[in-house]
Amino acid sequence: MKRFEIFFGVIKVPVDFIMTILAFLAAYELRLITEPIRGIAMPIDYSILPTIREYLDFSIFAAITLVVIFTIGRMYSFKSTVSFFKEINRSVLLCIIWAMAMVTYFFFTRTFPFSRLAIIYSWGLAFVFIAFGKALVRMAEIIFLRMGIGKRRVIFVGDNQLTKEIIKNLETDIAYKIVGIINESESKNLEEFIKKNHIDELIQTHSFKSESENMEILEICDLTHVLYRFAPDMIEMRRTNMEITTIGTSPIISLNSTPLDGWGKVTKRIADVIGSFLGIIILSPVMLIVAIAIRINSKGPILFTKLDNGEPVKRVGQFGKLFLFYKFRSMYPNTDQLRYTKLAENNIRTDGPLVKIENDPRITSVGKFIRKYSLDELPQLFSVFIGDLSLVGPRPHLPEEVSKYQKHHRFVLTIKPGITGISQVGGRSNLSFEEEMKLDRYYIENWSIWLDIKIILKTFVVVFQGYKE
Repeated sequence: MKRFEIFFGVIKVPVDFIMTILAFLAAYELRLITEPIRGIAMPIDYSILPTIREYLDFSIFAAITLVVIFTIGRMYSFKSTVSFFKEINRSVLLCIIWAMAMVTYFFFTRTFPFSRLAIIYSWGLAFVFIAFGKALVRMAEIIFLRMGIGKRRVIFVGDNQLTKEIIKNLETDIAYKIVGIINESESKNLEEFIKKNHIDELIQTHSFKSESENMEILEICDLTHVLYRFAPDMIEMRRTNMEITTIGTSPIISLNSTPLDGWGKVTKRIADVIGSFLGIIILSPVMLIVAIAIRINSKGPILFTKLDNGEPVKRVGQFGKLFLFYKFRSMYPNTDQLRYTKLAENNIRTDGPLVKIENDPRITSVGKFIRKYSLDELPQLFSVFIGDLSLVGPRPHLPEEVSKYQKHHRFVLTIKPGITGISQVGGRSNLSFEEEMKLDRYYIENWSIWLDIKIILKTFVVVFQGYKE
């Protein structure tokens, strides 16, 4: 572990502690100057008003409690590569747990704060102050990293496409410095190379045929105190869904394509039914407003349900089965097929079978708005409820697009497509087709209900930010 990372990991503890105390003291002063508000802020009862010393003692206790909860919640990571926004999101959750812990404390000790409003101020300001403190620490960290201080020096074992893809992503991360790539023939001098170049981390993307060579790399990393990481190929990833049975006395290993079999399938369907039902009820006013806006804005149907030739709009579902597809109309009527004729030269998705028209003239003004915030996809909640779609899954593609799939692309058809998915929240249309397929395959092979929940929560963030065409 680098001293740089240890320092910035440790310093987060006193920063959170100090910021929490400052927040409580600020809340104390803020409450004193708050004018009485009927039903919200009652006049202060000075007979029970604690002294600033007593309040400081309580704030120290609250700050210690918060640090303990943050420690249990693994907030004090020594890695400089942790996303700041992930850190803030986790802080929100842990601050809520901390607030609940303080309420529990008041309940069991039968002591009450001199002002409920002061406690509310304290919790609110604590999060703001803590976020500010973390921002200051992260800014200092970034300044040092940009100066070249504290960067993680990384080498790769394995000169292949996977290495190139990982390097492409790491090159944009200021916390890393790519030192080199070691191929199989050069691995004999690995220990010398690590010591000479002061390597902090080794990422292996290629498994050697000899098990002893793989073990030797691990041993070298242990001896030189280098972090070892392994990026598995698709076969290695499939082993995570491994099931061992026996036929007679012979062990048989089954590689399951997805956890979405058996109870996984049942659990996902129950979640889809409940989620879509609640979504339809909650979002019905929004759908009504969108429908009225479409009707006022341009002539034509409210829903896009028919192609230019009058045939129903369909998408390819699970196992290649076609299903009726509904969404709010965002384009002028009878313009759908223009992307394959007059507008074909404006297609900017040339890496796969998908078509995306730049500065699409077919989109109405209302259509541009509802596409930006994905409101055009709300009718698909009904498709989820009846079982054609899932809340989360691969993107539902057109039959003419699927017909151009390569053999390995068709794996995404093993489950139901979804309204949102890992590729949608991971980059939307900015991803290449192959990157989208790779993310969808990862989702299928590593599905869990918690992964679905994370994707849905991230979808809300992406939707509120707005989708830029």
